[in-house]
Amino acid sequence: MDSSIDTQIRVPRDFESLRSIVIERKSAMPKRLAQVAAFALANPDEVAFGTTASIAAAAEVQPSTLVRLAHHLGYEGFSDLQSIFRERLRERTLSYEERLVTLERSGIKDEEAGILSGFLSAASQSVNKLAATIETETFAKAIDVLAAAETIYLIAKRRSYPLTAHMTYAFSKLNIRHQIVASPNGIDSEITRFATEKDAAIAASFSPYAADSLAQAEDLASRNVPVIAITDSAFSPLTACATHWFEVAEADFAGFRSMSASMALVMAFPVAIAERRRKGMAKADKTKME
Repeated sequence: MDSSIDTQIRVPRDFESLRSIVIERKSAMPKRLAQVAAFALANPDEVAFGTTASIAAAAEVQPSTLVRLAHHLGYEGFSDLQSIFRERLRERTLSYEERLVTLERSGIKDEEAGILSGFLSAASQSVNKLAATIETETFAKAIDVLAAAETIYLIAKRRSYPLTAHMTYAFSKLNIRHQIVASPNGIDSEITRFATEKDAAIAASFSPYAADSLAQAEDLASRNVPVIAITDSAFSPLTACATHWFEVAEADFAGFRSMSASMALVMAFPVAIAERRRKGMAKADKTKME
């Protein structure tokens, strides 16, 4: 097959496909292209709204680098690449009512059963993808960090909040000291100031990334508090401050995104931590008896 035709076939036409392609190729990209690609995925709204000059300045590259990246990925030019970011913004800003209208127009037969089937399918896709891509060695290293922590701080906002709510319940049942950073009176930053190097944090945030979550995770990392991150891209700003991080790409149905894979992951954390500590205590008791 002609190489130019193959390139055209592989040119991503939606944001998720673009992100996957960039992550797949990032290790082989020239340094400047990788730099601007990382900026673009971490700041998709700025790429959607900005001019070539403003985006280049923010990414600290020459405007020509944006064009080079577009051509490298198979696009006709930067405006062609930018259209992917603008379409993502349009889809993301659909209100819930607009999503329902879109769902209605999709022509699903047996609507209630179709909706249920759609969400079950999205959940299954999410869990299967995580199972196929997660590195168990990274999970084990994250448990090493968390099991050794005196207090585990839990950070998540908006759509990610249910993850920390569930972990709070599980940690409480398993007698694991923790602190959820979700104060109703706006003192989250004061809460995290109590964290020390003997503690650790689990931070979860997905595109478009909650500013407060990022700020709190960065503050903890700057004070040498280990941060375990759950996010959706290797280029997520959370990865820069994380000791270990997990990429979870959730599938969606009619614009409503699943949390199934993320929930499965955070369900594993408390149990694995409790089991690691139990075995550690049993080993210590055995050593004393000897």
